[in-house]
Amino acid sequence: MADGVVPYGVTVFDDTVPAVTNLDPDLLAALRRAATDAAHEGIEFYVNSGWRSAKYQDSLFRRAVSEYGSEAAATRWVATAETSLHVAGEAADIGHSDATSWLSGHGARYGLCQIYRNEPWHYELRPDAVQRGCPRMYADPAHDPRMRR
Repeated sequence: MADGVVPYGVTVFDDTVPAVTNLDPDLLAALRRAATDAAHEGIEFYVNSGWRSAKYQDSLFRRAVSEYGSEAAATRWVATAETSLHVAGEAADIGHSDATSWLSGHGARYGLCQIYRNEPWHYELRPDAVQRGCPRMYADPAHDPRMRR
């Protein structure tokens, strides 16, 4: 758990799991506000992934390279430790599908935006979204200029 592995059933309110507690405080606060409101509709926000150590992120990337056959193919799904917003604590992968569906419709009110079309679970904080709506999504992380450092 210290490297960011998330046990099953962790919510955004769990203060004992580093993947949650090491998230950017503003992101975590927005997730908790949204989760509180979604709970009124019987929806719970689970954290499938949040903050990750660089070592853990590297292992995920190596596993993706092995699975997809090349670094280029892997970057459509997993960032390197140097570019991952998870390592910076600035991204959270939320589950289950009812929560991501709820966020898709309501997340902008909290500044929470889906960033990649191929990852409906991946949310980042975009404070401007409260007034302007979420920015257009990238097809996948390989199209995100932040991933090209």
